[in-house]
Amino acid sequence: MLSGKLVRLIEKHSGELSRELMEQVLNSEHASDFQKIPVEDLRLAAIDLYRNLGEWLLQKREGDIASRFRAVATRRVEEGIRPHHMVWALMLTRDCLWRFLRKEAFLDSIMELHAELELQQLLNQFFDRAIYHAIEGYERAEEQRKRRSDWTRAQELAVSIGLMSAPRET
Repeated sequence: MLSGKLVRLIEKHSGELSRELMEQVLNSEHASDFQKIPVEDLRLAAIDLYRNLGEWLLQKREGDIASRFRAVATRRVEEGIRPHHMVWALMLTRDCLWRFLRKEAFLDSIMELHAELELQQLLNQFFDRAIYHAIEGYERAEEQRKRRSDWTRAQELAVSIGLMSAPRET
């Protein structure tokens, strides 16, 4: 499969791609929240995605993508990254890939064009799912945070009116 050849090309150049992506994300006003995260953590996350792209595109199922990007979103909520900044970073990730492929891939035949179109479809499906599940992860994390906050307020009220004793400090 020729799209596999293109995936291997991306994986081989994961370091270069991650550096370019880091520059774009950290310089984008639409992803400025990512400046809160240590650069090395961002670089490693980008390398991990690019280096394992073939597995994500060709072997992972919907549930795998959902689990991964819900977890990423939960971590980003904890880091103070707003959802639209994460979505923008994912779009930059996809755009960075396409610029790289246009620069590096040489389409010498109709079969290679077909492979590139096939890869484009796989990438679009992957990033669409990643964005969807990341937003879902944000919503879940926010709901959990709200429930914890509601529980804390209820405990404080119960203590203040004498229905329960104050929690002990450990």
